[in-house]
Parts: sequence; structure tokens; C-alpha cells
Amino acid sequence: MVHYHAVVWLDHSESQGHAFHPEEVASAAIHAKEPHKHLHAKHTLHEKHHADAEFYHHIVEALRGAKEILVAGPGAAKLELVKHIHQHDHDLVSSLVAVETVDHPSDGQLLAYARKYFRAADRML
Repeated sequence: MVHYHAVVWLDHSESQGHAFHPEEVASAAIHAKEPHKHLHAKHTLHEKHHADAEFYHHIVEALRGAKEILVAGPGAAKLELVKHIHQHDHDLVSSLVAVETVDHPSDGQLLAYARKYFRAADRML
């Protein structure tokens, strides 16, 4: 079944996603191959985090079929995913509707946040 809305929450270690419509929800979790190491501020001038393209590719594959996608997360990984989509998955660019900063929610909290977001967005149309 094709879902109209999707939300993905991610950091550099994991992602959780939900594709949904009013009667049904499909959920998936994807983990990065190598866990992200937090770099102390002193080291960030010399060491940079390298985006895990394979991790982002798996997330994109899970999002395929959704008509509208909300990307959420606490840090830079959400922006790296959007950049990955713009560079490698041009067909999904028009499906990206928003990028939101959301700290570590439970699955239920993330789904409730997405439903509330899309209800408000749909009313504005």
C-alpha cells in the first residue's frame, strides 16, 4: 500500500521512520554501519564527520512511495539526508516538505508529531 505521508527521524547512528495514512502505519528502523563518534569541540577543527552514504541510501529506499516527507532529528544528520536526496535521488526532492529539529522522541511521540504537522499543513492548502 502506498502511504501519503512519511516522517523520518535520524541522527548519525540510527533512524526511525513511519509511513502512514489515517487507518494504517508502516514503521522501519535503520542503523548506521558504524556508530557515530561524538567529537569534542577542540577536535572538530581538524576532524570532520563523513556522511555515511549507504546509511542515507537505505533511509531513502524506505521512504520511496511517500508523497510527502517530513525529516526530523536533533542535529546535522537530518540536513545531510536532505543534501543526499538533492544530490542522488532527484525524484524525491519534490516530496520533501519540511525539516524539523526534534530531540529523541519515542515512536509514538514521533508519529503523533508527524500527524499533527501534516494535519496543520493540509489545512493550509
